Amino acid sequence: MPRKPVLSASRIRATALAIIDRDGPAGLSMRKLAAELGVRAASLYGHVATKDDLLHEVAGDVLAEVDVSGFAAGDWRHGLVTCGRSYRAALAEHPNIVPFLARGPARRETPLRRLDAVHGALVAAGWTRREAAMIAEALVYLVLGAALGSFTGDRYPNPDEAHLPPSVAREPDRDSFELALDAFVTGLAARGPG
Repeated sequence: MPRKPVLSASRIRATALAIIDRDGPAGLSMRKLAAELGVRAASLYGHVATKDDLLHEVAGDVLAEVDVSGFAAGDWRHGLVTCGRSYRAALAEHPNIVPFLARGPARRETPLRRLDAVHGALVAAGWTRREAAMIAEALVYLVLGAALGSFTGDRYPNPDEAHLPPSVAREPDRDSFELALDAFVTGLAARGPG
């Protein structure tokens, strides 16, 4: 007698992310997910209520890769750079989730904890609560803007770069992001907290 596949929330999310990576968010359906897991779609609903809830959970898993540990030493500049780079790297790993993330923040614990860590570290460094919120949002705009332009496949490379492999063609994207991140942090440092 064949064994029934064991379902877990983490297995469901990992399989959903694999589908999103391959087919984009529009390519994810509960029926397709169930087929890939070897179960009936109805068995998924004991773990997740709707596709939208599942997308938020998957987005939360992707955003769990954002590193906020750079704020621990009390250097908000280092914290912003580390956070921005890891955020961009997480999105580069899963570019098909970017349009979903661009719709707004995920409604899950992990992204909210990351945002709270950034906000708290900026306030502790002397930025007002309003400034800290604005800086955190500006960092999100910077990363998502770079990701939307770089990773979504809607780019039209210069003709002289069309022959390059994607990994080499993305170097200007990475360098442009680094330039923008540096200008962002340098500009904030010149302004100073408070």
